[in-house]
Amino acid sequence: MVSILRSISALALILLSGLPLSGRGQEEPRQIKVMSYNIRQGLADDGPNSWQYRAPASAMMLLDCNPDVIGLQEVRTFQADYLIQCCPGYRYVGVGRDNGRKEGEMVPVFYNKKKVSLKKSGTFWLSETPDKPSKGWDGACKRIATWAVFKHKESGLKFLFVNTHLDHKGKEAQAKGAALLLERIAQINKDGLPVVLTGDFNLTEDQEPMLRIGEQLRNARQRAAVSDNKGTFHGWGKKSKIIDHIFYSGFSSCILYRTEDKEYLERTFISDHFPISAQLVF
Repeated sequence: MVSILRSISALALILLSGLPLSGRGQEEPRQIKVMSYNIRQGLADDGPNSWQYRAPASAMMLLDCNPDVIGLQEVRTFQADYLIQCCPGYRYVGVGRDNGRKEGEMVPVFYNKKKVSLKKSGTFWLSETPDKPSKGWDGACKRIATWAVFKHKESGLKFLFVNTHLDHKGKEAQAKGAALLLERIAQINKDGLPVVLTGDFNLTEDQEPMLRIGEQLRNARQRAAVSDNKGTFHGWGKKSKIIDHIFYSGFSSCILYRTEDKEYLERTFISDHFPISAQLVF
């Protein structure tokens, strides 16, 4: 009954938005599709799950899901360059967390240049000194956030997209990192644009830092007319935790949230996390 009601709600949202019902591949001028995906860093020795074996499947997922904008985590430069080569039309912004250039993991923002145009972008570190490469509080490693302001080409509307990866150990780093995200979003977003915040937060939505974010931004999984409750981090099929999230504000609705657990190239898992997606309406 709940799923039926959510489906009906989704149809109502589409109709109220004045958007025609359409099949796959038809783009609506006042909607954007956003995603978040931890690709598992490419230097890890994961045996048959190492990057060299699953790289084509990750590229195929990106081409199949065809997001307007996607935030990725645990990305090494060679992984980002590979995806760009395999996915014509996509570009990215982002730097390595170790030196602010190419060293270390990135949290890049990939975007489809046919759908959106980049207006400005930047990076800050989740630390006491956010404007330079640094490790914050009790964090196990340096953590960063990448942000970008885009203009949606069909509608002419602008929005702010922020992508991050909170620390996996430091409780203070998690709490203060989440607070810094909200502080920096407010500083960057002087024009009051719609906001999307994606990332691997290493926290479930009922933990305090996530509750704090949820006070200012909407959780796409919770708010979507059609949604699911699948785990996003599975550790190659061994676990099931929802620690990857998409938050938003300034959009009229979220029509669809989905955990993208489809197989690609006969690989059950293209990473140790599933990608997640949300369809937002301006």
